Amino acid sequence: MNRSPAAVNMRYMDQSARTRLQQAQREFTPHGTYLNSATHGLTPHAARRALEEHTHEVATGRFSPGAHDPGIERTRAAYARLAGVTADRVAIGTHVAQFTGTIAASLPIDAEVLVPEHEFSSTVHPFAARGDLRVREVPLARLADEVRPTTALVAVSAAQSADGSLAPLEDLLSARADHGTRLLVDTTQSAGWLPLDGARLDYVVCSPYKWLLGTRGSAFLAGTDEALAELRPLAANWYSAAEPWNSLYGASLTPAAGARRLDLAPVWSAFVSLEHSLALIERVGVETIHEHDVALADRFRDEAGLAGGGSAIVSLPAPEGTAERLAEAGVTAAVRGGRLRVSFHLYNTEADVDRLVEALAALR
Repeated sequence: MNRSPAAVNMRYMDQSARTRLQQAQREFTPHGTYLNSATHGLTPHAARRALEEHTHEVATGRFSPGAHDPGIERTRAAYARLAGVTADRVAIGTHVAQFTGTIAASLPIDAEVLVPEHEFSSTVHPFAARGDLRVREVPLARLADEVRPTTALVAVSAAQSADGSLAPLEDLLSARADHGTRLLVDTTQSAGWLPLDGARLDYVVCSPYKWLLGTRGSAFLAGTDEALAELRPLAANWYSAAEPWNSLYGASLTPAAGARRLDLAPVWSAFVSLEHSLALIERVGVETIHEHDVALADRFRDEAGLAGGGSAIVSLPAPEGTAERLAEAGVTAAVRGGRLRVSFHLYNTEADVDRLVEALAALR
């Protein structure tokens, strides 16, 4: 099989980076060829052990919620480092739509929200569901050009869920500066493989169960101090108080400082495992993961004769039933927008690219 430049570049990755990557790959035991991180990431062994221990604690009556607060704060701090912000600018929750809904609730009546066509539901529907906002959809490539002085907010995923297309973030930052709009970026499909300076963005939302290798039940909101100050808690609760464990009862509640006042009570099992997953991502380094993931994806594009590049997610036309037939051959992928979607992450190797190419060829 031909070897593309992307594969050659990966082979000559810095030795330290290669060692970190190889060590991390020992933390996973995929069943077959797993190319579906854009749907759900694999759970590292350390995270799985922590989750199993937590489940045992709950099952045997030894679970103490307050004892897990330090771990949640470590997880918040780890995510903050990966997002490029300080921990006081990060709120925790359970789903991205909750935080997107909080942002939607802060907008004045008749405000314009600009979004790309075919954007993922959780990034769009909280704005549309209000009923008194003007949600305008335009092609992703034209998103920055369509920002107007009347645009209150642009909401976009850094990497599109359906096909991995990358948002023109630099152009959007320039347009934001020109027109005074706010910029919301959903990093659910990019955090963990795509380097991003979250300190420059008004709002960043993320569900870490994909590329950050968490489980369902955790989410983050980060942003600038100025933008976060405009938000009111959509679901104020005891965990968003300055002293959570002294705020369980009664109408009086003193909110926490910074983004913590927007916290939602955690799903403890999700954060117990996520702490270990984020630690692994940090050990390898997002830059290293980016180089690895994109090299594999671009090599597959070369082999498949596909144009484009630069994203860890690849979308290609395929006959109906292709994903099911690939699954029978031991290759896990997904179908989104009527096209086959494959995604490459740190646990994948060149052998996985070879297996995918061979499996697709066998289906013709």
